[in-house]
Amino acid sequence: MNRPQTQEYPEWYHRYISLIDGNISQILTNQATDFPNFINNLIEKGDYAYAPGKWTIKEMVGHIIDTERIMVYRLLCFVRGEQAALPGFEEDDYVANAHFKDRTLFSLSEEFAILRKSNLYLINSLNEEELDRIGNANGKNISVRALVFILAGHVIHHTNIIKERYL
Repeated sequence: MNRPQTQEYPEWYHRYISLIDGNISQILTNQATDFPNFINNLIEKGDYAYAPGKWTIKEMVGHIIDTERIMVYRLLCFVRGEQAALPGFEEDDYVANAHFKDRTLFSLSEEFAILRKSNLYLINSLNEEELDRIGNANGKNISVRALVFILAGHVIHHTNIIKERYL
């Protein structure tokens, strides 16, 4: 799968897409096991936040799961030809309205693994014409291809934050 061109996505997603180096399908597949394994080594730190008002590791993993669901929903809508603009989402509100702190980090890591593996069936079924489709989300146009790269880059971004600020 080719990299998305900058005109295929809003500028703020470049921070995720720029993190992708290598075969996107392999990266997504590896993340289905590598990210849960990484998280499972942090079980004792699940409720840790590096500063007041910052998310705990559990909340960050929950945010990653929510974002995966939202981005794949967008992807599905655009692949199936949805013409309606899709809403944005306020990540802090989503985390505040979830109860990730009540969950175990292990259950969140398992949920991510299952969700990603399920999403890979859809992603791997896409052809070039479907990857090129453009839809509107949060008032901006974005391609299916860009959404695929964002999924992987988002996990890399937050893994880096955990390593830099939480460990």
